[in-house]
Amino acid sequence: MAVKITSVAKQLPKYYKDTKDIIPFVKLWMQDQDSRFQRKVIKLFEGAAVDKRYSIMDPEEVFTATSFEEKNDIYTREVVKLAEQSLKKSLDKAHLKATDLDYIITVSCTGIMIPSMDAYLINSLAMKQDIVRLPVTEMGCAAGVSGIIYAKNFLKSNPNKRAAVVAVEAPTATFQLEDYSMTNIVSAAIFGDGASAVILSSYEEDEGPTIVDEAMYHFYDATHMMGFKLVNSGLQMILDKEVPQKIAAHFPKIIHPFLERNNLTIQDIHHLIFHPGGKKIVQTVEELFGVLGKNINDTKEVLRLYGNMSSATVLYVLERFMDRSPAKGERGIMLSFGPGFSAQRILLEW
Repeated sequence: MAVKITSVAKQLPKYYKDTKDIIPFVKLWMQDQDSRFQRKVIKLFEGAAVDKRYSIMDPEEVFTATSFEEKNDIYTREVVKLAEQSLKKSLDKAHLKATDLDYIITVSCTGIMIPSMDAYLINSLAMKQDIVRLPVTEMGCAAGVSGIIYAKNFLKSNPNKRAAVVAVEAPTATFQLEDYSMTNIVSAAIFGDGASAVILSSYEEDEGPTIVDEAMYHFYDATHMMGFKLVNSGLQMILDKEVPQKIAAHFPKIIHPFLERNNLTIQDIHHLIFHPGGKKIVQTVEELFGVLGKNINDTKEVLRLYGNMSSATVLYVLERFMDRSPAKGERGIMLSFGPGFSAQRILLEW
Protein backbone atom coordinates (compact mmCIF):
# COMPACT_ATOMS: atom_id res chain seq x y z
CA MET A 1 0.00 0.00 0.00
CA ALA A 2 1.43 3.34 -1.09
CA VAL A 3 1.52 6.45 1.04
CA LYS A 4 1.53 9.68 -0.98
CA ILE A 5 2.06 13.36 -0.37
CA THR A 6 -1.02 14.96 -1.91
CA SER A 7 -0.45 18.67 -1.20
CA VAL A 8 1.83 21.24 0.42
CA ALA A 9 1.01 24.87 1.20
CA LYS A 10 2.91 27.64 2.97
CA GLN A 11 1.72 30.60 5.01
CA LEU A 12 3.84 33.66 5.76
CA PRO A 13 3.40 36.09 8.67
CA LYS A 14 2.21 39.62 7.92
CA TYR A 15 5.45 41.43 8.85
CA TYR A 16 8.47 41.34 6.57
CA LYS A 17 11.61 43.32 5.84
CA ASP A 18 14.34 43.21 3.24
CA THR A 19 17.74 42.66 4.82
CA LYS A 20 18.85 46.17 3.84
CA ASP A 21 15.95 47.56 5.87
CA ILE A 22 16.90 45.51 8.94
CA ILE A 23 20.46 46.86 9.02
CA PRO A 24 19.45 50.15 10.76
CA PHE A 25 17.89 48.10 13.59
CA VAL A 26 21.06 46.00 13.82
CA LYS A 27 23.21 49.14 13.98
CA LEU A 28 21.07 50.50 16.82
CA TRP A 29 21.34 47.14 18.61
CA MET A 30 25.13 47.22 18.21
CA GLN A 31 25.66 50.90 19.06
CA ASP A 32 27.58 50.25 22.30
CA GLN A 33 29.81 47.56 20.82
CA ASP A 34 33.33 47.96 19.43
CA SER A 35 33.25 49.62 15.97
CA ARG A 36 35.26 46.79 14.38
CA PHE A 37 32.82 44.24 15.79
CA GLN A 38 29.90 46.32 14.51
CA ARG A 39 31.31 46.26 10.98
CA LYS A 40 31.79 42.50 11.20
CA VAL A 41 28.15 42.00 12.26
CA ILE A 42 26.78 44.22 9.48
CA LYS A 43 28.89 42.36 6.95
CA LEU A 44 27.56 39.07 8.29
CA PHE A 45 23.94 40.18 7.84
CA GLU A 46 24.64 41.49 4.34
CA GLY A 47 26.42 38.29 3.32
CA ALA A 48 24.02 35.75 4.83
CA ALA A 49 22.38 34.94 1.45
CA VAL A 50 19.00 36.02 2.90
CA ASP A 51 17.39 38.92 1.05
CA LYS A 52 14.15 39.01 3.03
CA ARG A 53 12.61 37.43 6.08
CA TYR A 54 9.10 37.39 7.55
CA SER A 55 8.16 37.72 11.19
CA ILE A 56 5.23 37.29 13.58
CA MET A 57 6.12 40.71 15.05
CA ASP A 58 7.41 43.96 13.63
CA PRO A 59 11.15 44.79 13.93
CA GLU A 60 10.51 47.29 16.74
CA GLU A 61 9.06 44.47 18.86
CA VAL A 62 11.91 42.10 17.95
CA PHE A 63 14.56 44.64 19.02
CA THR A 64 12.72 45.74 22.17
CA ALA A 65 13.68 44.37 25.57
CA THR A 66 10.71 42.25 26.62
CA SER A 67 10.35 39.25 28.88
CA PHE A 68 10.25 35.63 27.82
CA GLU A 69 6.59 35.61 28.84
CA GLU A 70 5.75 38.54 26.55
CA LYS A 71 7.57 37.05 23.54
CA ASN A 72 6.07 33.62 24.13
CA ASP A 73 2.57 35.13 24.40
CA ILE A 74 3.04 36.60 20.91
CA TYR A 75 4.34 33.22 19.69
CA THR A 76 1.36 31.24 21.04
CA ARG A 77 -1.13 33.71 19.60
CA GLU A 78 0.40 33.98 16.13
CA VAL A 79 1.53 30.41 15.39
CA VAL A 80 -2.00 29.07 15.81
CA LYS A 81 -3.21 31.56 13.18
CA LEU A 82 -0.43 30.59 10.77
CA ALA A 83 -1.04 26.89 11.37
CA GLU A 84 -4.74 27.23 10.58
CA GLN A 85 -4.12 29.31 7.44
CA SER A 86 -1.50 26.93 6.03
CA LEU A 87 -3.61 23.84 6.77
CA LYS A 88 -6.69 25.36 5.11
CA LYS A 89 -4.61 26.12 2.01
CA SER A 90 -3.22 22.60 1.88
CA LEU A 91 -6.68 21.06 2.32
CA ASP A 92 -8.02 23.27 -0.47
CA LYS A 93 -5.21 22.17 -2.78
CA ALA A 94 -6.12 18.53 -2.09
CA HIS A 95 -9.88 19.24 -2.40
CA LEU A 96 -10.44 17.98 1.13
CA LYS A 97 -12.21 19.09 4.31
CA ALA A 98 -10.73 19.18 7.80
CA THR A 99 -12.99 16.25 8.73
CA ASP A 100 -11.22 14.12 6.11
CA LEU A 101 -8.12 14.01 8.33
CA ASP A 102 -7.50 11.06 10.65
CA TYR A 103 -4.12 12.04 12.04
CA ILE A 104 -2.52 15.41 12.77
CA ILE A 105 1.11 16.13 13.59
CA THR A 106 2.07 19.66 14.60
CA VAL A 107 5.69 20.73 14.63
CA SER A 108 7.34 23.68 16.37
CA CYS A 109 10.41 24.26 18.53
CA THR A 110 10.55 28.08 18.81
CA GLY A 111 8.09 28.56 21.65
CA ILE A 112 6.34 26.73 24.45
CA MET A 113 2.62 26.02 24.60
CA ILE A 114 0.48 23.42 26.36
CA PRO A 115 -1.95 22.39 25.01
CA SER A 116 -0.07 22.22 21.72
CA MET A 117 -1.33 23.94 18.57
CA ASP A 118 -3.02 20.78 17.21
CA ALA A 119 -5.59 21.05 20.01
CA TYR A 120 -6.49 24.55 18.84
CA LEU A 121 -6.75 23.38 15.22
CA ILE A 122 -9.11 20.56 16.18
CA ASN A 123 -11.42 23.17 17.71
CA SER A 124 -11.15 25.96 15.13
CA LEU A 125 -11.54 23.61 12.13
CA ALA A 126 -14.05 21.27 13.84
CA MET A 127 -12.01 18.16 13.09
CA LYS A 128 -13.10 14.62 14.00
CA GLN A 129 -13.30 14.05 17.73
CA ASP A 130 -11.31 10.82 17.38
CA ILE A 131 -8.49 12.32 15.30
CA VAL A 132 -5.07 11.08 16.46
CA ARG A 133 -2.71 13.85 17.64
CA LEU A 134 1.07 14.02 17.79
CA PRO A 135 2.84 17.27 18.70
CA VAL A 136 6.58 17.30 17.89
CA THR A 137 8.50 19.94 19.82
CA GLU A 138 12.18 19.07 20.11
CA MET A 139 13.41 17.96 16.68
CA GLY A 140 14.34 21.45 15.47
CA CYS A 141 15.05 21.95 11.78
CA ALA A 142 14.70 18.22 11.08
CA ALA A 143 11.10 18.02 12.28
CA GLY A 144 9.46 18.87 8.95
CA VAL A 145 10.89 15.67 7.51
CA SER A 146 10.52 13.59 10.67
CA GLY A 147 6.86 14.67 10.91
CA ILE A 148 6.29 13.26 7.43
CA ILE A 149 8.07 10.06 8.46
CA TYR A 150 5.77 9.64 11.48
CA ALA A 151 2.69 10.33 9.33
CA LYS A 152 3.84 7.85 6.70
CA ASN A 153 4.30 5.09 9.27
CA PHE A 154 0.82 5.74 10.69
CA LEU A 155 -0.76 5.65 7.22
CA LYS A 156 1.22 2.56 6.21
CA SER A 157 -0.47 0.74 9.07
CA ASN A 158 -3.89 2.26 8.36
CA PRO A 159 -5.23 2.02 4.80
CA ASN A 160 -7.67 4.62 3.53
CA LYS A 161 -6.64 7.31 6.00
CA ARG A 162 -5.25 10.82 5.66
CA ALA A 163 -2.81 12.81 7.78
CA ALA A 164 -1.63 16.39 8.08
CA VAL A 165 1.79 17.62 9.13
CA VAL A 166 1.74 21.29 10.13
CA ALA A 167 5.09 22.98 10.81
CA VAL A 168 5.08 26.51 12.27
CA GLU A 169 8.18 28.29 13.50
CA ALA A 170 8.94 31.79 14.83
CA PRO A 171 12.68 32.06 15.48
CA THR A 172 12.32 35.82 15.95
CA ALA A 173 10.54 35.03 19.23
CA THR A 174 13.79 33.44 20.46
CA PHE A 175 16.05 36.43 19.63
CA GLN A 176 18.18 37.40 22.64
CA LEU A 177 18.60 41.18 22.85
CA GLU A 178 21.33 41.11 25.51
CA ASP A 179 23.34 38.32 23.84
CA TYR A 180 26.14 39.56 21.56
CA SER A 181 27.61 36.13 20.89
CA MET A 182 28.27 35.10 17.30
CA THR A 183 25.75 32.27 17.68
CA ASN A 184 22.93 34.72 18.48
CA ILE A 185 24.07 37.11 15.73
CA VAL A 186 24.34 34.39 13.07
CA SER A 187 20.91 33.08 14.08
CA ALA A 188 19.40 36.55 13.76
CA ALA A 189 21.01 36.92 10.32
CA ILE A 190 19.72 33.67 8.83
CA PHE A 191 16.40 32.86 10.52
CA GLY A 192 12.86 33.97 9.65
CA ASP A 193 9.32 32.92 10.59
CA GLY A 194 6.88 30.85 8.56
CA ALA A 195 4.45 27.95 8.38
CA SER A 196 3.68 25.07 6.04
CA ALA A 197 1.20 22.20 5.97
CA VAL A 198 1.46 18.84 4.20
CA ILE A 199 -1.37 16.39 3.49
CA LEU A 200 -0.54 12.69 3.16
CA SER A 201 -2.84 9.85 2.12
CA SER A 202 -3.06 6.07 2.00
CA TYR A 203 -6.09 6.18 -0.33
CA GLU A 204 -5.24 4.50 -3.63
CA GLU A 205 -7.13 7.11 -5.66
CA ASP A 206 -5.33 10.12 -4.13
CA GLU A 207 -2.54 11.54 -6.27
CA GLY A 208 0.95 12.75 -5.46
CA PRO A 209 4.49 11.47 -5.08
CA THR A 210 4.83 8.17 -3.24
CA ILE A 211 7.06 7.89 -0.18
CA VAL A 212 9.24 4.98 -1.24
CA ASP A 213 11.49 4.91 1.82
CA GLU A 214 12.54 6.95 4.83
CA ALA A 215 15.32 6.82 7.40
CA MET A 216 17.01 8.69 10.22
CA TYR A 217 20.76 8.93 10.77
CA HIS A 218 22.08 9.87 14.21
CA PHE A 219 25.51 11.35 14.85
CA TYR A 220 27.21 10.09 18.01
CA ASP A 221 28.58 12.55 20.58
CA ALA A 222 27.05 15.59 18.87
CA THR A 223 24.24 16.62 21.24
CA HIS A 224 26.11 19.86 21.94
CA MET A 225 26.07 21.04 18.34
CA MET A 226 22.55 22.36 17.83
CA GLY A 227 19.51 23.23 19.90
CA PHE A 228 18.20 25.68 22.50
CA LYS A 229 19.11 26.42 26.09
CA LEU A 230 16.20 27.59 28.20
CA VAL A 231 17.39 30.75 29.98
CA ASN A 232 15.50 33.42 31.93
CA SER A 233 15.13 35.54 28.79
CA GLY A 234 13.83 32.70 26.62
CA LEU A 235 15.21 30.09 24.24
CA GLN A 236 18.89 30.76 23.59
CA MET A 237 20.22 29.31 20.34
CA ILE A 238 22.97 26.70 20.32
CA LEU A 239 24.67 26.39 16.92
CA ASP A 240 28.18 24.99 16.70
CA LYS A 241 30.41 26.41 13.97
CA GLU A 242 31.59 22.87 13.18
CA VAL A 243 28.15 21.78 11.89
CA PRO A 244 29.02 22.15 8.15
CA GLN A 245 32.20 20.10 8.58
CA LYS A 246 30.30 17.46 10.55
CA ILE A 247 27.76 17.15 7.74
CA ALA A 248 30.52 16.89 5.13
CA ALA A 249 32.30 14.15 7.08
CA HIS A 250 29.14 12.03 7.40
CA PHE A 251 27.58 12.87 4.04
CA PRO A 252 28.58 9.66 2.19
CA LYS A 253 27.13 7.51 5.00
CA ILE A 254 23.92 9.56 5.01
CA ILE A 255 23.20 9.45 1.27
CA HIS A 256 24.72 6.43 -0.46
CA PRO A 257 23.66 3.48 1.78
CA PHE A 258 20.11 4.90 1.88
CA LEU A 259 19.96 4.91 -1.92
CA GLU A 260 21.72 1.56 -2.25
CA ARG A 261 19.10 -0.21 -0.14
CA ASN A 262 16.58 0.99 -2.74
CA ASN A 263 18.82 -0.20 -5.61
CA LEU A 264 19.55 3.39 -6.64
CA THR A 265 22.49 5.75 -7.01
CA ILE A 266 22.54 9.53 -6.88
CA GLN A 267 22.35 9.52 -10.69
CA ASP A 268 18.82 8.08 -10.36
CA ILE A 269 17.67 11.11 -8.31
CA HIS A 270 16.14 14.00 -10.27
CA HIS A 271 15.25 16.40 -7.44
CA LEU A 272 17.13 17.40 -4.28
CA ILE A 273 14.74 18.74 -1.64
CA PHE A 274 17.25 19.95 0.94
CA HIS A 275 16.66 22.08 4.04
CA PRO A 276 18.48 25.45 3.77
CA GLY A 277 20.08 25.61 7.20
CA GLY A 278 22.19 28.65 6.39
CA LYS A 279 24.73 29.91 3.89
CA LYS A 280 27.65 27.77 5.09
CA ILE A 281 25.61 24.58 5.35
CA VAL A 282 24.11 25.23 1.91
CA GLN A 283 27.56 25.83 0.42
CA THR A 284 28.88 22.64 2.01
CA VAL A 285 26.02 20.50 0.71
CA GLU A 286 26.09 22.24 -2.69
CA GLU A 287 29.75 21.29 -3.08
CA LEU A 288 29.04 17.70 -2.07
CA PHE A 289 26.09 17.36 -4.47
CA GLY A 290 27.89 19.37 -7.17
CA VAL A 291 30.62 16.75 -7.34
CA LEU A 292 27.81 14.26 -7.99
CA GLY A 293 26.41 16.39 -10.81
CA LYS A 294 23.37 17.72 -8.91
CA ASN A 295 22.24 21.17 -7.80
CA ILE A 296 20.24 22.58 -4.87
CA ASN A 297 19.07 25.77 -6.59
CA ASP A 298 15.59 25.62 -5.04
CA THR A 299 17.11 25.33 -1.58
CA LYS A 300 19.22 28.44 -2.18
CA GLU A 301 16.20 30.34 -3.50
CA VAL A 302 14.07 29.50 -0.45
CA LEU A 303 16.90 30.69 1.82
CA ARG A 304 17.17 33.93 -0.18
CA LEU A 305 13.43 34.65 -0.15
CA TYR A 306 12.51 33.63 3.40
CA GLY A 307 15.57 32.69 5.47
CA ASN A 308 15.76 29.54 7.57
CA MET A 309 12.36 28.91 9.18
CA SER A 310 13.56 25.83 11.04
CA SER A 311 11.27 22.80 10.52
CA ALA A 312 8.97 24.52 8.00
CA THR A 313 11.71 25.46 5.53
CA VAL A 314 12.23 22.13 3.79
CA LEU A 315 8.48 22.05 3.16
CA TYR A 316 8.81 25.35 1.27
CA VAL A 317 11.38 23.63 -0.94
CA LEU A 318 9.07 20.63 -1.37
CA GLU A 319 6.20 22.91 -2.40
CA ARG A 320 8.29 24.39 -5.22
CA PHE A 321 8.81 20.90 -6.67
CA MET A 322 5.20 19.83 -6.12
CA ASP A 323 3.90 22.95 -7.89
CA ARG A 324 6.04 22.12 -10.93
CA SER A 325 4.38 18.66 -11.22
CA PRO A 326 7.45 16.50 -11.97
CA ALA A 327 7.06 13.81 -14.61
CA LYS A 328 5.90 10.31 -13.71
CA GLY A 329 8.82 8.16 -12.59
CA GLU A 330 11.00 11.05 -11.42
CA ARG A 331 12.52 10.71 -7.97
CA GLY A 332 13.41 13.15 -5.24
CA ILE A 333 15.24 12.93 -1.95
CA MET A 334 14.28 15.10 1.02
CA LEU A 335 17.05 15.82 3.50
CA SER A 336 17.22 17.88 6.68
CA PHE A 337 19.43 18.10 9.74
CA GLY A 338 18.48 18.85 13.33
CA PRO A 339 19.40 18.66 17.02
CA GLY A 340 20.66 15.38 18.28
CA PHE A 341 22.60 15.71 15.92
CA SER A 342 20.65 13.86 13.23
CA ALA A 343 19.79 13.69 9.55
CA GLN A 344 16.33 12.78 8.24
CA ARG A 345 15.78 11.39 4.72
CA ILE A 346 12.77 10.59 2.55
CA LEU A 347 12.81 9.05 -0.92
CA LEU A 348 9.94 10.20 -3.17
CA GLU A 349 8.77 8.96 -6.55
CA TRP A 350 6.25 10.79 -8.73
